[in-house]
Amino acid sequence: MPAPSQTILAISYFFHLVATVIWLGGLAVLGLLVFPAARRALAENPALYALLTRIRQRFLPLTHFSLVVLIVTGLVQMTADPNYDGMLQFTNEWSRVILFKHIAIAGMVVCGLLLQYAVAPALERVSLLVERGKGDPAAQERLRRQEVRLTWINIGLGLLVLAFTAWATAI
Repeated sequence: MPAPSQTILAISYFFHLVATVIWLGGLAVLGLLVFPAARRALAENPALYALLTRIRQRFLPLTHFSLVVLIVTGLVQMTADPNYDGMLQFTNEWSRVILFKHIAIAGMVVCGLLLQYAVAPALERVSLLVERGKGDPAAQERLRRQEVRLTWINIGLGLLVLAFTAWATAI
């Protein structure tokens, strides 16, 4: 496979960075600003869970699109790197660091899937029931803590991705 042109590579880097900012920046904003501020401002008000649900619903398409962009642009960049020896070839330090980076990304994807398909739907269900006086507020709080915990794990994995990227870039 021939190396991409400098123009294609530059465009790839640009979109890769934009997608990274959207995904990791969005997670950081949620974990550091939105969750704590919304919780303080709305406390036990049912509007808290409605707000967080709306934010989640707006953020998910951005993360999905970012992931697709990261995969496509990452493949372009990886194949253009002189340290790249081929798929599943871990013959040098760079390829092993990239493997660790991809493991961290896979962890982020797993956390995202858990949030999207397990925690968020359960939280939405129990929040509706609590709002109608039929649900368990303790279960709602437990799910909310689980959502925050998974978001923080995702942020930590995102920082690992950035650290592995810096390491690979320095090689």
